[in-house]
Formats: sequence, structure tokens, C-alpha cells
Amino acid sequence: MTALLTAIALWLSANFSLPPLSEPPKVELVSQAKIMAIRYQAFSVERRYDINAMPPVSDPRDTVAIYDDSSRTIYLPLSWTGGTAADLSVLVHEMVHHLQNIGGIKYECPAAREQLAYRAQDKWLGMFGQDLEHTFEIDQFTLKVSTSCGF
Repeated sequence: MTALLTAIALWLSANFSLPPLSEPPKVELVSQAKIMAIRYQAFSVERRYDINAMPPVSDPRDTVAIYDDSSRTIYLPLSWTGGTAADLSVLVHEMVHHLQNIGGIKYECPAAREQLAYRAQDKWLGMFGQDLEHTFEIDQFTLKVSTSCGF
């Protein structure tokens, strides 16, 4: 996994002016419920959610993976294998957040830091004749809303 993370980080640094990888993130395969719990904890004052109470993910636009800044950990779903361009693009997206984090890059709001992550993910998919819209059902309007502050 370290070689893969290093290769992705080199690609991201070369193509998106992100800082080089000074330390790799931790990577954990977890249930979709845990990914959703981590996501909701990030927006909660109490920061506690019952993983078993999380709704099932049925929409492909729901959170597929997540990066936790404080633990410097990428959480990928148990189903992740890295065997497809789509799988790897999810890791690319989360690696953007890791490089943003270790580089101390600040954004106006959490949604704004998603712009670069989605752009990198889409460019990665493009190398394999795919895109965000067809692979993950994320169209331009959805991207605009989900990466803008104030929505």
C-alpha cells in the first residue's frame, strides 16, 4: 500500500501543485456505517454517533470514503479492492485531503477543499476513459453545490 500511496502522491504533486508526501496516511477498511458515523461526527458538536443507527447507503453520491485530519487516516469501505480505476480514484480523492492536511493548506470552508479532490479524481478517471458523472453519478450541478461554501 505504501508504494501505491507514494505513486498517487507524486502524481497529485506533479499535476495539482500539492505538497510532496512527507508521511503516508494510515489506511483502514471499515464498514459503510463507520464511514457515515465519521462523516457525521465531523459536523457534530457532541461528536458521537451510534454506528448501528446510521442509515444504509443506497445513493452512489453518498460518502464512499472519508479522510480524518486528526488521525491522518483514510477510511475506505470494506468492499474497496483497488482493482479498478473507480476504486483507485476514491483513494486519489482522499489522498488530496491528506496532502492538504499535512501541507497546512487552509480553505474558506470544508466544502471548498473538496473542489481540488473532485478535480483530481475526475482527472484520474479520465486517464481510463471514465468521469465522475458516469462512474459516480456526480454531475456538474451537484459538484458546484457540494464544493461551495454556504450550501
